[in-house]
Amino acid sequence: QVQLVESGGGLVQPGGSLRLACAASGFRLDYYAIGWFRQAPGKEREGVSCISSSGGSTVYADSVKGRFTISRDNGKNTAYLQMNNLKPEDTAVYYCARATVTYCTGYTLPRRIGSWGQGTQVTVSS
Repeated sequence: QVQLVESGGGLVQPGGSLRLACAASGFRLDYYAIGWFRQAPGKEREGVSCISSSGGSTVYADSVKGRFTISRDNGKNTAYLQMNNLKPEDTAVYYCARATVTYCTGYTLPRRIGSWGQGTQVTVSS
């Protein structure tokens, strides 16, 4: 059974850091690109970052460039999102998703998403 489980969310002050993890089971993570998405209250889900199956290519939304870093450990079947210098506008439920392809081009397209995790809440507030 294909499953993605996110962890690492929580409450953090502005300027703080969190590291999200996306643990995969039921499939080999290194066969697919992995994306991170977020959805804030009242807003549509948006793509945050993507990493190719090999880890050699990454994509970031403009709003997180220079602050977030996506990575993967295929040996642990886990992907990560390191979030630094967090801002209140980063508050959202964060989801990881397995792509249907190995690359990140078009990773936000619905047809490119194979499965979703259940999400983890990130709240940035003083």
